[in-house]
Amino acid sequence: MPVITCDCEVCTSADFRDNRLRTSAMLSYEGKNIVIDSGPDFRQQMLRANVQSLDAIVYTHEHKDHVAGMDDVRAFNYKQRKAISLYGSSRVEEAIKREFHYAFSDSRYPGVPEVEFHTIGMDSFRLLGLVFTPVEVIHFHLPVMGFRIGDFAYITDANYISPAELDKLKGVKVLVLNALRRKVHPSHFNLEQALELVEIIAPEQAWFTHISHLLGLHAQVEEELPRHVKLAYDGLSFDIPYFG
Repeated sequence: MPVITCDCEVCTSADFRDNRLRTSAMLSYEGKNIVIDSGPDFRQQMLRANVQSLDAIVYTHEHKDHVAGMDDVRAFNYKQRKAISLYGSSRVEEAIKREFHYAFSDSRYPGVPEVEFHTIGMDSFRLLGLVFTPVEVIHFHLPVMGFRIGDFAYITDANYISPAELDKLKGVKVLVLNALRRKVHPSHFNLEQALELVEIIAPEQAWFTHISHLLGLHAQVEEELPRHVKLAYDGLSFDIPYFG
């Protein structure tokens, strides 16, 4: 089998911020942990962050890089002795039940993931004391869910947000937004488009996520950004002013 290597400056960078796994996030509130998306790196991310408990996973959409790690909730099932609640659209539900059919079988064998799926639409819903307001964004032609939770908003895999959905983001203090690369992309905001959107939404702090190596070195890109805009990195954590 041939060995495939990459010698680009980002992939060989000694800066830990240039070493990125697939995009995900975790919200911790009053002792509860809610993860947004469980991609292929879910297990590694949970181990690296020493996460000892998991209460729910909320999904933005059904693409593999956002759902493929769902099987690894079984470690939390074993530790907590309970099922994990999953939240997502009907398309996400269909994809997860197709890909992980053994977890939903009438004759499940011991050790399969124990989950309870809750189908959500575009109405706000309450989860463990937090109110999630879905924000519909477009990922090429696919509707994807971003979420506003109090003064925090999380949007990934988007290249368009309608004016009506932008209204839902008015007043957010902290915004996480995808910015894939510099060149225009058919399904993601590029750096210029993401900066324009930050100017419209006007958060106090913005973090760019879902970053490709094509964007450039973390340290160099940050020198170009406004003071209230930064690049996210693996292991980043911060407090939200109002989370209720």
